[in-house]
Amino acid sequence: MTSTEPRPALKSLTTTPDQTSPAEPADAPAGSGAPKVAARQGALSAVRADPQAIDGAALLAEVEAFHRRFNIFPSDACYVAVALWDAHAHLLDAFDSTPRLAFLSPEPGSGKSRALEIVETLVPRPMVAVNASAAALFRAVSGPDGRPTILFDEVDTVFGPKAGENEELRGFLNAGHRRTGVTYRCVGDGGNQTVQAFPSYAVVAVAGLGSLPDTILTRSIIIRMRRRAPNEKVEPFRQRIHERQGNALGKRLAAWAEQIRSNVEGVFPAMPDGVTDRPADVWEPLLAVADAAGGTWPDRARAACVELVTAAKVDDKGSLGIRLLTDLRDHVFNGIDRLPTVAILDRLCSLDESPWADLYGKPLDARRLSKMLRDYQTADNTPITARNIKSSITPGVSSVMKGYYATDLHDAWQRYCPPPPESPLPPLPDL
Repeated sequence: MTSTEPRPALKSLTTTPDQTSPAEPADAPAGSGAPKVAARQGALSAVRADPQAIDGAALLAEVEAFHRRFNIFPSDACYVAVALWDAHAHLLDAFDSTPRLAFLSPEPGSGKSRALEIVETLVPRPMVAVNASAAALFRAVSGPDGRPTILFDEVDTVFGPKAGENEELRGFLNAGHRRTGVTYRCVGDGGNQTVQAFPSYAVVAVAGLGSLPDTILTRSIIIRMRRRAPNEKVEPFRQRIHERQGNALGKRLAAWAEQIRSNVEGVFPAMPDGVTDRPADVWEPLLAVADAAGGTWPDRARAACVELVTAAKVDDKGSLGIRLLTDLRDHVFNGIDRLPTVAILDRLCSLDESPWADLYGKPLDARRLSKMLRDYQTADNTPITARNIKSSITPGVSSVMKGYYATDLHDAWQRYCPPPPESPLPPLPDL
């Protein structure tokens, strides 16, 4: 089989004489050299030395070096993450979830498509999709030829500001993040239709301008691509030459994946401090691969995890509702117990880096403010609504205005908003 032929499914993987062959199955007869894996959780088991075993740490280093030849990523952490992601694609069924890999940039010409091209040479059964429909993708994933690795270029044409909503594709990408994810469709003719579940679990990498829906971003390892600086050089990618080199690395990744499969199945790697919930789901497969590789990869992987998860939190402004709650806490009330609606709107629209002065083409008004806040509850589990506030604009004359109380917002602030920024000034001394 030449390197230009389609790569076979993992179960039928063969090797050429100059390649290292996969390890024998775990149930091979004693003395055959097969690894004997002890039961464990949270740590890798001891494996008997195999003279034919592939050096995973060295192989991942080669994959990283291959990316560095053609891609300029923002940091070393990105190279580590992408190399581990390439390897995890060959071990999909060993994990409960698979992270999406998102190459995003604010401007064209930032290397997103090239990054996706390099990934294509390294992963199993790549399927390049541009403007593919959700129906085409979930039928490809559940097809008889085995699950492809979906590489979705120009994804901004589907989710960008000019593309409108695409809930069907968004649902497919979200559901396919988990092993149990399925897409339900009606199958049949006329009145003889039945509901059929199509598996959605698949490895997906995307590239596009701008951003992605929040539900996809939180399931992704985000690589923020930039245009190359004058001093940043890459090797020209010649598909006829370099595709074969990438395919050869991909075959070795597949062979190594078969050797370590029993080492990563059911393993829950130790997470860095502070990485929990959805970020932990995203990084768990990559850390398991790094632990199986050994060498410096476990430490590098965890350092990359902390760096990229922290960067994602900085970039993530949350939903528009959370942005509103946070701005109300930090910039509007800021110690004040109540404010009229007109004063709240004035303060919100005066914030330089806020969307409120130009929200969908017009400033935020009282009606929209009320609608957004009613989605959240007070501590008494009632919707946050405007209440009467007595004010004395003219001395001796009281008037009643509609406004909001900080006490009504406090519970929502605690539940939804990120921690408040630390004040750069020391507290005032007690008098």
